[in-house]
Amino acid sequence: MRRKTVLDLQKMKATNEKIAMITAYDATMARLVDTAGVDMVLVGDSLGMVIQGEEDTLGVTLDDMAYHGRCVARGLSHAHLTVDMPFMSYQISAEQALASAGRLVQEGRAQSVKLEGGERSAPAVEKIVQAGIPVVGHIGLTPQSVNALGGWRVQGRGDAAAEQLLHDAHAIEEAGAFALVLEMVPAELAAEVTQALRIPTIGIGAGRNCDGQVLVCNDLLGFDMSFSPKFLKRFAELQDPMTQAVSAYIDEVRSGAFPGPEHSFHRSRTDKKVTRLY
Repeated sequence: MRRKTVLDLQKMKATNEKIAMITAYDATMARLVDTAGVDMVLVGDSLGMVIQGEEDTLGVTLDDMAYHGRCVARGLSHAHLTVDMPFMSYQISAEQALASAGRLVQEGRAQSVKLEGGERSAPAVEKIVQAGIPVVGHIGLTPQSVNALGGWRVQGRGDAAAEQLLHDAHAIEEAGAFALVLEMVPAELAAEVTQALRIPTIGIGAGRNCDGQVLVCNDLLGFDMSFSPKFLKRFAELQDPMTQAVSAYIDEVRSGAFPGPEHSFHRSRTDKKVTRLY
């Protein structure tokens, strides 16, 4: 089975087939979501929060992204792999952006890279695409700009903000991106952007009319029941079963019930008794 390509994903928009994308960070989870048939896997810089336990994504490095990209790539045989470009890996210049994207392809095994920002990021997108590296854009709520945006807030509300977001979407498409993530924007605006673009849109908190959707694997599986943003639907609630399983393990270790004979190795009748060597 071959991995999905940019052309496969763009064809899905043309044939009105929805794109399912999941954010994952390690080989085991990548293998599971790939087996389930997901179309795209994103190694997101959200690993700063989900994996590293930070409050935001700003401390994630290019080395972090390359490492987790390699891990995820080893678990995929079907899904297209895109890897986030972390904060300050592309903002300084288009040349810096290309060098960073190149590392994510070479070291992180990415098939494409994702970066945040609209018109301001268009030169970086264009430079990367010209070098033969596919790019996914990302507008709306852009987590790397959380301090400038004043927190995790819906974007594109009001006529001026909506017009700017539509302008940014066109700028990223014209720069050569093959897909665009729309995060936390009004559903009506996301539908308008989706209709206006030739490239697929991938929504998160952007309504059902995008060409696809993305959620973080840990979120949709309910690993942390305290995390409950409006856009999240849990397709499982695994926090309690996982905690209960670990508690049962602890109880059996302490009681001596585990490991039992069936979990232990035994000497054969032909084994000689170990004697002291001194």
